[in-house]
Amino acid sequence: MKAGMQADAVIRQLALACILFAGTGTALPSEADGTAETEIEYLLTSVGTSQCEFIRNGSPHSGSDAESHLRMKYRRGQRYVKSAEQFINRIASASSLSKRPYLMRCEGAEETPAGDWLHTQLKNYRNQASVDNNL
Repeated sequence: MKAGMQADAVIRQLALACILFAGTGTALPSEADGTAETEIEYLLTSVGTSQCEFIRNGSPHSGSDAESHLRMKYRRGQRYVKSAEQFINRIASASSLSKRPYLMRCEGAEETPAGDWLHTQLKNYRNQASVDNNL
């Protein structure tokens, strides 16, 4: 009986915390902010317009097919993504089912893990944005 009363007390405390939190005007984060959304869109478009093959579970796919696949994964998992880095690390680097890393095979370059390729694209995007802001 004592465990039941403790559980009830915990539930009441959680309910009270939720009510108090709701009254603060602070929303729980549920999606990436505007900057993250812009960066993620850039990354998705970069994959889609690249001339690279996207290797998923050992099979090559075109950039546009890869972009479609990553968009589908992002739609399903965007609640777990608050930044472009999280998008890369949690959504765009490996298969959710097999856990095998995605790879990028670009002409004239060594095959690269997709996560590394995307981090490079993000770094270049941010560097260019920084230059543009300083003009």
